Formats: sequence, C-alpha cells, structure tokens
Amino acid sequence: MDAQDFADVLAAVRSFVREQVIPREEEIEETDAIPESLRQAAREMGLFGYALPEEYGGLGLSLSEEVRLAFELGYASPAFRSMFGTSNGIAGQVLVNAGTEEQKRQWLPRLASGEVIGAFALTEAEAGSDPSTLSTTAVKDDDGNYVINGAKRFITNAPEADVFMVFARTGGPGSRGISTFLVERDVPGLKVGPPDEKMGQRGAHTAEVFFDNVRVPASAMVGPEGTGFRTAMASLAHGRLSIAAVCVGLAQRILDETVAYAKERAQGGRKIGEYQLVQGMIADSQAELYAGRAMVLEAARAYDAGEDRKLGPSCAKYFCSEMLGRVADRAVQVFGGMGYMRGVAVERFYRDARLFRIYEGTSQIQQLVIAKRLLAD
Repeated sequence: MDAQDFADVLAAVRSFVREQVIPREEEIEETDAIPESLRQAAREMGLFGYALPEEYGGLGLSLSEEVRLAFELGYASPAFRSMFGTSNGIAGQVLVNAGTEEQKRQWLPRLASGEVIGAFALTEAEAGSDPSTLSTTAVKDDDGNYVINGAKRFITNAPEADVFMVFARTGGPGSRGISTFLVERDVPGLKVGPPDEKMGQRGAHTAEVFFDNVRVPASAMVGPEGTGFRTAMASLAHGRLSIAAVCVGLAQRILDETVAYAKERAQGGRKIGEYQLVQGMIADSQAELYAGRAMVLEAARAYDAGEDRKLGPSCAKYFCSEMLGRVADRAVQVFGGMGYMRGVAVERFYRDARLFRIYEGTSQIQQLVIAKRLLAD
C-alpha cells in the first residue's frame, strides 16, 4: 500500500470512528454488543484484515502503519477495535508467523474478510502471567490424531469465535513442551462457557473454553511440535505494540473530553480551566500522551526494521497502559462529581482503561521482560 492509499485509509477510519462509532458508544455499553451495522461496515472497510498479508485478502499494513491506524481506532470505545483486533493480531499472527501454506490459504482470507472470527487460547486459571506452566494437554493417539484436554480462561472473542489457536502441552514441562493447534469451534468436545461479566469494555466478550477429549488431526498443528511457546510470544510482541497504540488513541480521546469540559464548566464564576491546578493535570496528561505516541512510533519502526521485536513492544505496552490509567484518573478528577456518574464518557473510559494494564502481559510481566532483556544484553 502506497503512502496516499494509506492516508486515505486513515482518513476514512477517522471519519467512520467519529461519525458512526462514537455516537453509538452508549448503545454498545447498554447492550453489551457491537451493532451489526458497525460490524458490517468494518468488514467492508477491510478492518478485519488490516494486519494480514495482502496475498490472503488483508491490507498488508506494516506495524508502523498499523499503530497509526490503532491511534484512530483507539479514539472510540475499546470494544469496537477488539471486535476485529484479535483476528488481526494475536490469533491471526499465529498463522502468519507459523502456519503452513495450506493453513494460511484456508483461514487467513476468511479472517481478513470477517467471515470467521479467530481467538487466541493461551491463558489458563493457573497459567496466566507465566504461560510456560500451562496444563492443557494434547496427546497423540494410535491413529496419529491429537486428543486435547484442559480449559482456558479469559479468552477474547470466545463467544463469537469460529476458530481457536490453542496452546497445549505435547511434551515435558516448561516452554519447550508446548505446541499450537488450530481447532474449529464445532469439533466435538469443545465447549465455550458463558460470557464473563467484566468491570468495563462492554461489547468485547471473553469466556472460558473447555476441551474434553477434543480430537484434531496432526495437520491441525501450527508450526513444528514444541514451538508453541515461541509462536505465542511472537504474536504477543506484535499485539503489545498494537495495544500500546490503542492506549494512546484512548488517552487522546479522554484528554479531548477533559479539555472540552474544563473550557465550559464554571465554578466560582470562572471556567475551571482557568484554575492552575486543573491546568497542571491537563498539562501532565498531554506530556505523557506525547511521550507515549513517540514511543509507539519508534518501537514500531524498530520492529519493522528487524532491530528489536521484544524490548520495544514491552516498553511501549508498559508505559502506555500505565499512562492511560493516569490520564483517565486525572480526567475523573477534573470532572469532579460528574466524572463519577454513569453516562459520562470519562467514567466509562476509566473502567475500560483498567484492563490494558492486565491483558497481553501485565505491567509487572513487562517489567520483567524489560529488565531481563537488559541484563542479558
């Protein structure tokens, strides 16, 4: 995609988000669902496949382009981007990075078009921050098939997913004993639990997924046996930069809401934006937002150049998710009592923002990744 084509995509997404998605945010919150008209419009714009290769029907964006698109998508309710973010990101990238040509041709065009939805089934009740300890097993039977048993937790898109990238233990303990399997939803023995009741991000669904003697052929394995952990980490590194960019987009939206309120809300006969302590909170948020945006763009450039695909994504995800939390907290403080009321955007975003510091690697996991990388170097 040339520069002008990408600029046109950005402009179209920016208009779509502001003119069609934002006016329906309260509807998404109340119904816990993305309206079908928005879902269909996203399909037609190619948003289900923006990070997937062009040869398989995607837009083939570089990560530098992808994060700039995520800045725009992050400006609205996070549930909207989540609808197609997993198919583009941690699920779809499993196939992009490790899939066979047959697997890619069978699934990537359908993921890119939005015909099917993908899910990334890694997290377990006792294997979240350290997935190398996962206990779901895949045992080879006498016919050469694999029999999967176990359970996954907090799986994004699980209620809607048509295909799951499942990480299961095929060997001994530790990361080298984990493999990846492509498992279709309708296979016997696979059951998806009810949608989780979450603090925020309504409209974006997670659920438990259970595997009870689920049989899949050997051809369902993605990548060589024992490489599943490496495959997962590669997808997560890509996903962490995307999440960091979404945090930047949402922080921009929250700051815009805060500035607009400070310019119109009066106390003691003066607009609250005239008070220096309010100005201080706004200035802090702008400075941190500026730093986060620059960090994401530089980390994406280094990722595309092959210079760094681990340290930068972790730094960006750590800083930007924590930054977003501070920006959201200051927004509620500037709004005062109104910031604590349901129906006010910053109250909703305050709840939405909290999740970014947890999923795709908690802030504490990012700290460990960063420190170990530096100490190893």
